[in-house]
Amino acid sequence: MRKPAETPQALWIAGAGLAEIRETVLDRSDDCVEVETLFTGISRGTERLVFDGRVPESEFATMRAPFQEGDFPFPVKYGYAAVGRICEPGHQGELVFALFPHQARFTCPAKVLFALPEGVPAGRAVLAANMETALNIVWDANLRPGDRVAVIGCGVVGALVGYLAARIPGTEVCLVDLDGGRASLAHQLGCDFALPEAAPGEADVVVHASASAAGLALAVSLAGTEANIVEASWYGSGTTEVPLGGRFHQRRLRLVSSQVGRIPPDQAARWTYRRRLEKALSLLVDPALDALISGETPFSKLAERYGTILRDPGTLCHRVRYEEDD
Repeated sequence: MRKPAETPQALWIAGAGLAEIRETVLDRSDDCVEVETLFTGISRGTERLVFDGRVPESEFATMRAPFQEGDFPFPVKYGYAAVGRICEPGHQGELVFALFPHQARFTCPAKVLFALPEGVPAGRAVLAANMETALNIVWDANLRPGDRVAVIGCGVVGALVGYLAARIPGTEVCLVDLDGGRASLAHQLGCDFALPEAAPGEADVVVHASASAAGLALAVSLAGTEANIVEASWYGSGTTEVPLGGRFHQRRLRLVSSQVGRIPPDQAARWTYRRRLEKALSLLVDPALDALISGETPFSKLAERYGTILRDPGTLCHRVRYEEDD
């Protein structure tokens, strides 16, 4: 059973590798709307860096989630993929998405809530933040019809980049991953698949999303002359070797960073953050995207299972369920 509305529970990262459930107080400001959480999604890459205490001090401010409580490194209430139903009269039962941490019930200003589009179920809408990131990466990559595209790393973000790229007319999109079991996922999303040693070269665009030095080296090796390599990984406080000798200069390759915190300059005059997230939600109508939900855990078990979920290389988007049987 849930706690009363006045004392909802939330997941906190209390220390390196330590998660716990804490009670929290709701903001009862006049502009706040109360939402009963149905699902949240675990963004494995970023949340693992937070869980392990690997957010660099220089990025403490930029890495804050919109409704984070606490300060890096610890303790923090972190997360940004919540789906729930509004509890307020006049909007009772409306389904919404919010960039909110893992919490059973929450309040936030109405202006930061996003209504779920028709055809997007609550359980799939937890992918919205990842889809927003993927959309930004596609913009940064400047993909065009007919391009040969290689995406290194078939996690959630890499898979979604491949999914979007494959829907540009004439593109040839190959997802590349060490796990051969991801081939089925790639095919469901409309992409080819290859293990690193068999990945096709001479790509017009390479997106690197594996957060590894080996993956970045592979990205450089697959890029055709004057191709764009988009670095979509985030390494936290780590350092990564980049192979800038050999073919990198001879082929005049371009290495471009992509980060969802900024809209690309050629889009920024017309696109707001709200418009971008609304578009990301609308792109989740395809049932094929359910393949990215790799597991589900009841919120009551989340603290004890959180570390295992984050460290499991098979985790894609792990969904947290808040409605439980009595």
